[in-house]
Amino acid sequence: MRRIAAGLLVLLLVIALAAPAAHAGGGAAVGIALGLASFAVFNQLLGGLAYAYAPPVYPAPVYYQAPVYAAPVYATPAYSYAVYARQPVSYAPAYAPPPRTYPTVIEYPHGRQELRGDGVTVAYHWVWIPNPPAPPPAPVAPPAPPSSPSR
Repeated sequence: MRRIAAGLLVLLLVIALAAPAAHAGGGAAVGIALGLASFAVFNQLLGGLAYAYAPPVYPAPVYYQAPVYAAPVYATPAYSYAVYARQPVSYAPAYAPPPRTYPTVIEYPHGRQELRGDGVTVAYHWVWIPNPPAPPPAPVAPPAPPSSPSR
């Protein structure tokens, strides 16, 4: 198997070295690009043979049993501890937010603007509310019939 691989390698090297240089119609940059491309292809095809190595062999792991220690025995103290009651936890009362200091209603002759929302859970927005139309004028009473002159 090694002889076949070595023969193929020699044959490929002879063909690669005997082939004329490619003329792509460019300057040195084109030649460099083609050279790098051919090296990349050659390295992918035959790079595995050149850098083959045996995987490292590690010794078998050795497991040790952990030593067992006896817990020390302590004598009970001859004195007692004083027990203190904890102070009760007090919390500051929650207060309502202060009232708004800016106008929320702006009056106009034909309606009003109202600011709605709290700015935290509901966004502020202005709402236009028009005034109701004026009632129609009262009907005009028909003219009274002419009265006859008194005799």
